[in-house]
Amino acid sequence: MSLSNRVRHFFHVVSNVRPIVWICLYVALTPIFALIYQALPDGQFRIPDGGETDYGSWLYYSIVTITTLGFGDYTPAHGMAQSVTAIEVMCGLIILGLFLNAVGAMKSEIDVESEVEKQRRLEEDRQKQNLLSNIPATMHSINIFLAYCYAVTTPLDRREDETHYNPDFKFADMADMFQPSGLPDDNTSLPAVQRLLKCAERTSLMLDSLENRINLMQWPELLENCFGFVADCEMFTSADQFLLTSASDGREQIASMIKDYTGAPEEAPSSLQPEVELYYFIKKTAAQALKLETIFSEIASEK
Repeated sequence: MSLSNRVRHFFHVVSNVRPIVWICLYVALTPIFALIYQALPDGQFRIPDGGETDYGSWLYYSIVTITTLGFGDYTPAHGMAQSVTAIEVMCGLIILGLFLNAVGAMKSEIDVESEVEKQRRLEEDRQKQNLLSNIPATMHSINIFLAYCYAVTTPLDRREDETHYNPDFKFADMADMFQPSGLPDDNTSLPAVQRLLKCAERTSLMLDSLENRINLMQWPELLENCFGFVADCEMFTSADQFLLTSASDGREQIASMIKDYTGAPEEAPSSLQPEVELYYFIKKTAAQALKLETIFSEIASEK
């Protein structure tokens, strides 16, 4: 390591020392040098008439010396006293300089941290504004998804104009999922399950786009639920089977099997495994959608 690098490294190290350390060292040297002065042989100092030579007097001289006040009442007269006095003066000046350097370094550190915090807050505000501008469209997509969850998990004879998804629905409640949804905004005759899966795909793409365009780290619960919804949609492997079944004559048979089955979903026969997967898919993604709806509402209310 070259000399210049060593010097830079030294000042880097001492700049990181807190100012309180240098102040403590500055104060601690005063009684140490007082002991040294007291230990020097007699005659090393010119002492004023009536002056004492006890420890208190030398402590006074040490304070006057390290602070470079130099009142002149006690003066070093010979080499040993002059050398020790000079060393104490140099120590005081060096430590004072290092103290001021540490104060400057601390101020710079505080200024940098303040600027970083300012930029962080500005970035958070920018991300929040971006999120707020996307909330209405995202909330609309989530509401539609929950409406189709309601249609798929509610028998035809219990469907009403007011759609309120029931998270405690039973497996048998899905028997009419191949019937049209009957929702006010659905003018098609497509099966409700098909509309649900298409809506789930659109909502998943919207949430995935939201994650990519906006840094959601300041909303960890929102990020977790967005990621979970997207992941569950990608891992749902039976979507194609429902799209095919909804266009075939086998759907009536499946609907009858669902209606007649009274056991636990996980114990259903293998012929109903896609429907069981759909059952748990709706349970999980609808719960996430409800949570997302609450989180978005809370964020929007904060503005």
